[in-house]
Amino acid sequence: MRKPVFAANWKMHNGPQDTRAFLQRFLAAYAPRDDRTVIFFPTAVSLAVAGFALRDRQDIPLGIQNIHWEDKGAFTGENSAPMARDCGASIALVGHSERRQNFGETDEMTAKKCAAAARAGLAPILCVGERAEERDRGTTLPVVLRQVKTGLGRLEKSQIPSIAIAYEPVWAIGTGKTARPEDATLVHAAIRRYLREVISARADDVPLIYGGSVTADNTAELLAASEVDGLLVGGASLDVDTWTRIVST
Repeated sequence: MRKPVFAANWKMHNGPQDTRAFLQRFLAAYAPRDDRTVIFFPTAVSLAVAGFALRDRQDIPLGIQNIHWEDKGAFTGENSAPMARDCGASIALVGHSERRQNFGETDEMTAKKCAAAARAGLAPILCVGERAEERDRGTTLPVVLRQVKTGLGRLEKSQIPSIAIAYEPVWAIGTGKTARPEDATLVHAAIRRYLREVISARADDVPLIYGGSVTADNTAELLAASEVDGLLVGGASLDVDTWTRIVST
């Protein structure tokens, strides 16, 4: 059985001081558990502070929200996978819908970023999902599977079982609209079938998590859906009490 994954994507919230205060309160309320994985994705400027706060909590891995595909170079404003690793990160988000929609990130860029993460010893979480107009046209599965296939295209087959894939329909990000559990199951099942074609039984090692207007009230319903192995949470992860409730579900 895959352990459920609860990933907090703080986006552009919580600077170093707020990060320190949040984690102090959260760690006091949340005791270590070995039946689930809780991950924090703070903003890059708070990554080192979060790493220090979590230094004694090996049960809570730290991630970075975005990386460049090069290890170093003249890329003003970017952060590399080795730098994130040096700050204590062990995971990298790749291809979040906001990166795709607002910053022009392409499927090919996600492939290069997944490869860069793996090269530096970070486990990528590849984010995929369709826009509202693609859903209306009935092309959800072709769009999602194209993103998965391209995003994983530069990885060795032996590296794929170490990743996770997050299905986050673009129309549900920050809108208050949530995919029905059966919708998430349909997409996750299609991703799982593709993974089995590529890496056979090892496909069952890959967590498939859902993201999109997750709240404390719909957490249990989403987790109960078939093939939903966890949740990628945005706004609801910014409140200590709400997040503690979600990860304790």
